[in-house]
Amino acid sequence: MPYVFEFDQVFDEDYLFFYGPLLTPERSDQEAEVIAKILGLAPGVRILDVACGHGRIASRLARRGCRVVGLDRSSLFLNLARREAQAQGLAVHYVQGDMRLLPTMTGIFDAGINWFTSFGYFEDSENRQVLRELFRVLKPGGRVIIETMNRDRLLKEFLPFLVTEREGHLMVDHNRYDPSSGRIETERIVIREGRMRRFRFSVRLFTFPELRDWLEEAGFREVQGFDERGEPYALTARRMIVMAVRPTM
Repeated sequence: MPYVFEFDQVFDEDYLFFYGPLLTPERSDQEAEVIAKILGLAPGVRILDVACGHGRIASRLARRGCRVVGLDRSSLFLNLARREAQAQGLAVHYVQGDMRLLPTMTGIFDAGINWFTSFGYFEDSENRQVLRELFRVLKPGGRVIIETMNRDRLLKEFLPFLVTEREGHLMVDHNRYDPSSGRIETERIVIREGRMRRFRFSVRLFTFPELRDWLEEAGFREVQGFDERGEPYALTARRMIVMAVRPTM
């Protein structure tokens, strides 16, 4: 069955407003540190940040001396990212595009990043295509890193309703987990500035062994799991980070 993900409704100014207190500069700094730790980043490496959003991770990696390309579907987010990069004097190249069909950049990146549950938006065949595209754009020996929810912990603490309030405005999520598809399906209601919007989105969740197998089917090897601090993955981890390598031969 097809799954609904109303991208333009989800990723807009309301998203930035309600997620702002969660995605603090301090958190973004810590996440960039974890990425650098896991990937062993050094100045000059070429990085593709897929689903880069408004550039909170891309800008921090550029500040470390990495050569960063950020790709996202949202023109709103990309415009914000470009303005931020310009204000900070950072040379980040931002491109509008679809992660299922990346621009023709075969074999040029040292690393690919997919952060903050930006994998699993599509049907399984298309999600697998995203992994093949990431494999294609990496150099031999290049690494990919995917950060997402820890399904095992999330289901243990699952909340069918989640209400976020900020400055008198509300974001209400009605969540349902479908065990037959491994997806969380969400109906979101946003009440802000005197108007109400209702829309839906769906995200595929993974266990570590399942995502490892998908990466290996896409051609990757040496798959490793980490928690949100960059330590070895455990069932109690708040987040799951998976790193894999494109073989040299």
